Amino acid sequence: MHGRCNLACRYCYLYEGPDRTWRTRPAATPAGVLERTAARIGEHARAHGTAAVSLVLHGGEPLLAGVDTLVRFTGLVRDRVPDGCAVHATVQTNATLLTARRLDVLARHSVRVGISLDGGLPEHNASRTDHAGRPSWPAAARGARLIAARRPEAYAGILTVVDPTTDPVELYESLLALRPPALDLLLPHGNWSTPPPHRQGPGTPYGDWLCAVFDRWWRAGRRETRIRLFEECLALLLGLPAATESLGLAPFDAVVVETDGSIEQVDSLKSCYEGAARTGLDVFRNSFDQALRHPGVAARQTGAAALAARCRACPLLSVCGGGHYAHRYRAGHGFANPSVYCADLQTFIRHVARRLKAAGTPAVPVAVPEGDAP
Repeated sequence: MHGRCNLACRYCYLYEGPDRTWRTRPAATPAGVLERTAARIGEHARAHGTAAVSLVLHGGEPLLAGVDTLVRFTGLVRDRVPDGCAVHATVQTNATLLTARRLDVLARHSVRVGISLDGGLPEHNASRTDHAGRPSWPAAARGARLIAARRPEAYAGILTVVDPTTDPVELYESLLALRPPALDLLLPHGNWSTPPPHRQGPGTPYGDWLCAVFDRWWRAGRRETRIRLFEECLALLLGLPAATESLGLAPFDAVVVETDGSIEQVDSLKSCYEGAARTGLDVFRNSFDQALRHPGVAARQTGAAALAARCRACPLLSVCGGGHYAHRYRAGHGFANPSVYCADLQTFIRHVARRLKAAGTPAVPVAVPEGDAP
């Protein structure tokens, strides 16, 4: 919805990473691109008899486009899809621009609000500054508390990137204080050529951090909030279907429409190299079915066949699924590699499996040997 951001987070893979394609694109998405994108979504939903569409209004900072533009575009999409097709719209924001009026407009038009934060305390968000170096936390905290108090029905949750140097339980409990209905805990976008912070050398700092939060969440005696990574790991261990970009073998079915109308693969690939997400397609000349046939997108639909031999031989395959696609990249070797977080994921998955076993769950979990994967 908008190709620029009012913050300058020091670790941002989109603006601080190797891909610079954002510089040559319009800042705000032109009306013609929005019209054509809505038509393409409707075309795709009709062709496939789609019962529901997930529409994520992203950036940059999407609120820079204005809430009236966001709800107008969401309305266009709802008008274009066939009767009976639900459009689940969410705007993903840093919360600094949320006001009571903007929040009310979004809620009235059934656009839910997801918030990106690094934690629930000022020190957790020290890297999230504006372009003048001023902290974003006061405005972001105000926005997060506003939605929890004023429009909880529109609150989609909080997205947080894991930092293993923070105290995991303190960080989790600080986020709980913001009353999110759900949390997404994401590993930083790194790969074998550009390793994530704190991942050099032995040990599993990210896996250990996730295990500590899992234990705090698991032992609470009630579900204080949903944590997608944890719930989907549990589901996969129990042999149940689950869909996430970070775990499992389910086909990943999302594309991005950029501000100039380009159809691209998910923007996490931009953390790998310049142009990694590019397809050469756009909404004016190409359908989403054509995007699905693009080799880069098709590779995400083939499950285990697209994974490295080491992954295919691993006893954790059906749960791990090779990890996040962008985290497998190695320059000169592409994406047919284990995740750069392979050891961390093993630590986490085995830990969750042990907790399930100790709980005496009546379902039979997927067998997870205690030894190392090949």
